[in-house]
Amino acid sequence: MKLSLEKRQLCDIQGRLFELALKNGYDCPAFIETFMNSRSASALDDVYDRLQWAGEEYILEELDDEEDGLKPAGVTYAAEVMYWAGYTYRYWHYYEGKSSREIYRIADAETMNECWLGFHTLDVEMAIDDLREIHGQKHRV
Repeated sequence: MKLSLEKRQLCDIQGRLFELALKNGYDCPAFIETFMNSRSASALDDVYDRLQWAGEEYILEELDDEEDGLKPAGVTYAAEVMYWAGYTYRYWHYYEGKSSREIYRIADAETMNECWLGFHTLDVEMAIDDLREIHGQKHRV
């Protein structure tokens, strides 16, 4: 699947948003869960929403307002993990048409952190297919 430049840019913005959450001292797994289940993520899932072009700083402010304050860091992930998770989640939305909330139910923050080392060098679609397979294996047991 070939994503348009605009969709690739939105994947990058979401990756940078996740990195910015780390830089701003937020708890990484809590941030990821909060974001993926938020109105802000739903706005990015829309075909078009002004928030898509607002940039990561503005999106982070919107999310912080929506949640009445994001949780300060307890658990932190590497910046590379945060960027990859944000980018991959947004790409996944375009790849399968699933909402951020649905995607998070398949691959939560802990899964993304655990899988980063083995998956970040894979083609994004292959990583998504593997993440979906891991979810299936966990739920078949």
